[in-house]
Amino acid sequence: MLIDIDGVLTVSWKPLPGAVEALRHLRASGLAVALLTNTTSRTRASIAGTLADVGFPVTAEDVLTAPAATAAYLAEHFPGARCSLLNSGDIREDLTGVDLVDGDDTETETVPDVVVVGGAGPEFDYTALNRAFGHLQRGAHLVAMHRNLYWRTDEGLRLDTGAFLAGLEAAARTEAEITGKPAPAFFGAALARLGVGAGEALMVGDDIESDVLAAQRAGITGVLVRTGKYLPETHRAAHPAPDHVLDSFAGLPALLESVPDR
Repeated sequence: MLIDIDGVLTVSWKPLPGAVEALRHLRASGLAVALLTNTTSRTRASIAGTLADVGFPVTAEDVLTAPAATAAYLAEHFPGARCSLLNSGDIREDLTGVDLVDGDDTETETVPDVVVVGGAGPEFDYTALNRAFGHLQRGAHLVAMHRNLYWRTDEGLRLDTGAFLAGLEAAARTEAEITGKPAPAFFGAALARLGVGAGEALMVGDDIESDVLAAQRAGITGVLVRTGKYLPETHRAAHPAPDHVLDSFAGLPALLESVPDR
């Protein structure tokens, strides 16, 4: 089981009805579980601790984050690179081995090798975005943890990285490398951790493109839930359709019982 967190298990880190019980049921059934999240405001340990505090049976080892995937990507593709990070929240603990330079340093001779864009928040002001634009004009590569346009809080939808990333890409005439969902490598890392093939896994998410359809393109069965950022119009426009659609994560145990063994 590959499971998104925000909008599936929780909203604003508060459990959705029936989610704790459903995850406990999956654990009791012996299913291997990985929580895949594009959340970039917290570390794996912080996420796991917050979820455990409200009753979810998870540890940090169960959580795969976009920042951790980014660290692995940078180590493979840009070893030793000097990186400028634009992100809301402290995630340095998950960026193991990444050389982060001072974001206020704009001198030409100290232009970073890579601009790394994480999750959006108050830090995404004109000064910070223009600084990143300047680095890109001077030859820095662009790596983004995701391109989600929005996420849901208990106060409604909020703009996310994708809304700003599109502008940076257009202005700098470049295209970001994406390391979190929907990057195939992110799903591949989760499958490898669980020791299963794509045909043996389900991905449960509220983002029809980044969670569900991206998983289906990787050969994983997709399950869309009508919670979190779910919007009927994006569901209707989806092609192909999700493999399964549930009102909420609480309905997952019943779905698994109704699907014949592969």
